[in-house]
Amino acid sequence: MKHIITMITHLKAKHLSVLCLLCLWPLTACHEEPNPDDLALQAAKGYYDELLAGNYEAFLNGKATADSMPQNYRSQMVLVYRNYMEEQKENHVGLHQVTAVRAQRDTTLHFTHAFLLLHFADSTKEEITIPMVEVKGQWKMK
Repeated sequence: MKHIITMITHLKAKHLSVLCLLCLWPLTACHEEPNPDDLALQAAKGYYDELLAGNYEAFLNGKATADSMPQNYRSQMVLVYRNYMEEQKENHVGLHQVTAVRAQRDTTLHFTHAFLLLHFADSTKEEITIPMVEVKGQWKMK
C-alpha cells in the first residue's frame, strides 16, 4: 500500500510539473525581441563607460572602423582619448558619470542616434549624440 501511495504521489508531481510548463510556455513564447534602438543606446553607454574607466582600447574597439585601423593610427587614437580625459580633469575636475538618455533611429541614413548625458565632477552636464551603426550584429559608434 505504501508503495502505491508513493507511486501516485510521484505521478502527481510529474503531471504538476508538465502542467506548470504548459502554463508558462505562452508567457515565454510571447517574449518581445529587444528594441534595436535600446540596444544601440546601451552599447553607446557601455563604450563611454569604458572611456570613463580609462579603458581606451575598449572604447576604440567600439568604433565601427576599429578593425581596419592600422596599429599606428590606433595608438594615436588611444592617445587622443587619454588626452581628452585629462582635459576633462583640467576643465571640469573630470568626467564622473555617463547616463543613457534616449535613442532615435534615422531611417534615411540607416543608423541610430544615441543620446548620452555626460556628468562632470564640477556638476556640469553635457548631452552628446553618438551615431550608432549595426556591424555584424553588434552596435558600434560610427
